[in-house]
Amino acid sequence: MGGGGKSDLALPLSELEDYGERLRDIKTRLNHTKKLFESYEDDLGDRSVYDALGDFESGWEDGREDIGQSLDALAKMSDAVVREFRKLDDDLAKNVSEGVKTEKKDGAK
Repeated sequence: MGGGGKSDLALPLSELEDYGERLRDIKTRLNHTKKLFESYEDDLGDRSVYDALGDFESGWEDGREDIGQSLDALAKMSDAVVREFRKLDDDLAKNVSEGVKTEKKDGAK
């Protein structure tokens, strides 16, 4: 513990809890670019624009898979950090609670 009763370890857990889900949402949106392009096909006018978007989508497919795998890995790491930090926090709270009970028993003798 640091001075002033503040912990030396600070983790924005609520923000980190949402981080994995936000990464998964990004992956989902990346995987829907083709459907997005297709939804605007009639609005694009010249077919060459739609064809260029199709070429982009085709070339983007390989890179998107790599990015998707990275996003999955980061989301899993984020979930693991939250899970392990909560477990650590629960274990510390339990140990403190048991320590207080032990002190009360020892002090009563």
